[in-house]
Amino acid sequence: MFYQKSKEETLELLKSSSKGLTTQEATKRLEEFGGNELKEKSKTSTWQMIVDSFKDPLVIILVLAAVVQMFLGEMVESLVIFIVLILNSILGVVQSKKAEGALEALKEFSSPNAKVYRDGHLKNISAKELVPGDIILLEAGDYVPADGRILEGQSLKIVEGMLTGESEPVLKNEDVIGEEAALGDRKNTVYSGAMVVYGRGKIVITHTGMSTEMGKIANLIENAESEETPLQKNLEKFSKKLGIWIMILCLAIFAIMTIRGLGGQEDLFQIIIKSFMFAVAVAVAAIPEALSSIVTIVLAVGTNTMAKKHAIVRKLHAVETLGATAVICTDKTGTLTQNKMTVEQHFVYDKTLNENKNNIFNIGMGLVNDTQISEAGETLGDPTETALIDYIIKEGIDYKGLRKEYPRVSEIPFDSDRKIMSTLNKFENKFMMFVKGAPDVVLGRCTKILSNGEEILLTEEIKQKIAKENENFSKQALRVLAVGYKTYGEKKNLQLEDEYEFVFVGLVAMMDPPREEVYSAIKEAKSAGIKPIMITGDHKITASAIAKKIGLMVEGEKALTGKELDALTDEELDLNLEKITVYARVSPENKIRIVKAWQKKGKITAMTGDGVNDAPALKQANIGVAMGTGTEVAKGSSEMILTDDNFATIVHAVETGRTVYENIKKSINYLFAGNLGAIIAILFALFAGWENPFTPLQLLFINLINDSMPAIALGLEQPEKTIMDRKPRDPKEGLFTCSSLKGIITRGVLIGIAVILAQYIGDNVFSGMGEAMAFTTVVFARILQTFPARSEKESLISLGVFSNKYIVLAVIVCFAIYTISLIPSFRGIFDIPLHFGFQELGICLGLSFGAMLLMEVEKIFDRKKSMC
Repeated sequence: MFYQKSKEETLELLKSSSKGLTTQEATKRLEEFGGNELKEKSKTSTWQMIVDSFKDPLVIILVLAAVVQMFLGEMVESLVIFIVLILNSILGVVQSKKAEGALEALKEFSSPNAKVYRDGHLKNISAKELVPGDIILLEAGDYVPADGRILEGQSLKIVEGMLTGESEPVLKNEDVIGEEAALGDRKNTVYSGAMVVYGRGKIVITHTGMSTEMGKIANLIENAESEETPLQKNLEKFSKKLGIWIMILCLAIFAIMTIRGLGGQEDLFQIIIKSFMFAVAVAVAAIPEALSSIVTIVLAVGTNTMAKKHAIVRKLHAVETLGATAVICTDKTGTLTQNKMTVEQHFVYDKTLNENKNNIFNIGMGLVNDTQISEAGETLGDPTETALIDYIIKEGIDYKGLRKEYPRVSEIPFDSDRKIMSTLNKFENKFMMFVKGAPDVVLGRCTKILSNGEEILLTEEIKQKIAKENENFSKQALRVLAVGYKTYGEKKNLQLEDEYEFVFVGLVAMMDPPREEVYSAIKEAKSAGIKPIMITGDHKITASAIAKKIGLMVEGEKALTGKELDALTDEELDLNLEKITVYARVSPENKIRIVKAWQKKGKITAMTGDGVNDAPALKQANIGVAMGTGTEVAKGSSEMILTDDNFATIVHAVETGRTVYENIKKSINYLFAGNLGAIIAILFALFAGWENPFTPLQLLFINLINDSMPAIALGLEQPEKTIMDRKPRDPKEGLFTCSSLKGIITRGVLIGIAVILAQYIGDNVFSGMGEAMAFTTVVFARILQTFPARSEKESLISLGVFSNKYIVLAVIVCFAIYTISLIPSFRGIFDIPLHFGFQELGICLGLSFGAMLLMEVEKIFDRKKSMC
């Protein structure tokens, strides 16, 4: 570890010098180590994605059916099937393509150029040409092009939030760090992709390309496993099972019809063709061709709802995954907190200062301060100094007027060695020197203290009292600064030796406070059975204090640092996992390990993040949630982006996810109940020796057009009142529960009976009307089934017939679409005789309405003696 080595040892290990490498040596090392750039694995081609989308068992069955029909001259049916399958494939590929791009964004963090010492001269070269041992110069505004050890630093401040998760600039130095330290604590090291915001420094490059911390993250992103959502897994399992059963059923029907036909007048070819068409009709009836599109549309509606609530979904299935989320791993800064340092408390020994807002304490905080507020209201400066300016503004002090009245004439900037900052300001007939900094340092340099408006001797007893106040603030995880002053009779240029013999004024304590809405959001998450966990780059004490304050961490739960986590075996972590609520000073590897540990327990895990360091864990999590203000790398690795960076928004998104999943189930149940009704009618006709009640084209018309709109409308049902009082659903739970299966079978059987009666009446009462009446009845019954499908338990009356306006509209539109089949020029396509009229329509409508009423009556009996 170079941060544990001295500058001389580092240069020796890298076989370099303070003058840099020669061009010849750099060229040699470039061949040895490779270019300073990130590499990625080859991607799956678009063509391969399209091919993969046709590997689904149900899709294969439909493709086979369409191909055979094409050879038999049934071109219309074949064309319709192929169009539907191609559209579904394109939709899936487009979604997959949108998910790519995390590594491309990561590459953008590499600086295009670097100022490097070659052959003893400072040159501008492409950052890709940097090698270990190169000496570079960093200045304010530069991106760090590779990882390196600091050789010289002049007030060098670097923002490393993309790696550590903390937004405040880090003051760097060249001192050796003796013990093992987390990334954020390695003050003598710079990292690729970080940005210099102040000062300058001379750096020796230690790692380039994939060996940098950024490169390690790129590798983690590439290797992180993106899990399928619970719904995707359930649909995949169900598709395989359904595909097998459909094949068995079709083969059985084909065999039965062929054997039965051998004793008749038709030749073998005609028998085989007729048997095959009957089997194809069953396959088309059983497979919900529009299912994929309907699920996509319902998910898309959910994404629109979430977008209105500040949550933008990048991957549609993430909406459904949110509904099963059991663990939310959240960052602290900006998500749980306001990401703005705020003065919380203060202490002054002289209580008379509290009586006058325009006191020496407030004046000192405004003058020994470099923060500026632009005309546009934009704050420019260090977060802690900004907090002091915000505080005195709230106290009624015009900080700009203050600085104009008492202009600065000299200063000694803050540095990490002294831990203080001093300024000299001109007053009417004197000059006052103000000091601000670490309490122990300032207190150690004070000899007097303000008391009742007078300067008195700072005794050891008073020092102890101040130290105790400082300790109390620290226990609350507050960041504390001390303020003091001294007076000069004349102007002077401040020197380091002037920073002694101050008059102590007071302590000011700050923190990044929790968001107001976070308290209720944590409470709501817990009542919904979701465990919130804080994962932060901040210190353990600060993180724990915030966690306790907002109710995230309670008695019996504990906090771990990344170092302490590394010391645990996987078995020890698994044993303690549910008791650990806070993880502090963590690395990207730590985050992935935490996510995997929860996933191993079968928990759907959401992970929030905004930095490059969060990207691997965002990708590993079941649902990655990036902050809108975060890096493009984090966004590219996520499924969802919060435009307001707010934890409460995640909880609202979970509610939407639960609602969407319930609605998708209603849509799926609706589709399969309708398909079951059609299959029952077909099988009954087979065994009764009747004609097939439907042609494949009729079934495609029902499945693709007439079923789609009601199914989508069901996906727009409002959330149930108790949806956030339930525990997260088990991701292993099948697509169909006992209750939903009962509803599918009940509605399917009733539809099937209505169709069978219609075909019987059509064949025996109205000559040659059997198939037309069967088709019309199955259309009407499936349309009207939408109303009972709205709830497995609640009746239509309790829900309100018109409470879902989309369902009413869908039913009206579907009836209107059916009338297309009654247009004389279309009747031949749909096999509806020209003399099919109002009398037949009335019977079909009556049978369908009767089936719907029986579905509602069944709910009443089911509530009284439910087995599910």
